[in-house]
Amino acid sequence: SHTPFLNTPMDSKFVCNRFQDFSLEELYEILRLRSAVFVVEQDAVYQDLDDLDQDALHLRLYKDGRLAAYARILKAGTYLDEVAIGRVIAVERGVGDGTAIFTKAIEIAQTEFRAERIKIRAQLQARPFYEKTGFRCCGEPFMYEGLMHVDMMWEKK
Repeated sequence: SHTPFLNTPMDSKFVCNRFQDFSLEELYEILRLRSAVFVVEQDAVYQDLDDLDQDALHLRLYKDGRLAAYARILKAGTYLDEVAIGRVIAVERGVGDGTAIFTKAIEIAQTEFRAERIKIRAQLQARPFYEKTGFRCCGEPFMYEGLMHVDMMWEKK
């Protein structure tokens, strides 16, 4: 039975696919979301379409049939030397969707790319969010894509 107090509806589901498996509508929906958050909302002028999407796994969380969260998973050597996760977005903040998508992305990085270590280039203000999932800073903050970032690493226990 559906409990009204739970933040995840009964019909929430994860979908993970490669670039070539997207329909045009699905691809447009993701690129529109990424642009809305990373370029417009965060007022960062940078090239979101970076030629890494074609080699990535794209993870989405749908709730009530609508896109609720997104993350991109890259195999080692594509973007960074390690397996990487990026472009992490939750449409609605504070309801657990960001944690859900990121936790699932870590799981997929391990199953699909046999990740023992995962590196992320985190926005500095999001550092506490990533620390909650076991990531630790592995460098000094730096300017990247118009915002302060810090490299963070997760290692399998």
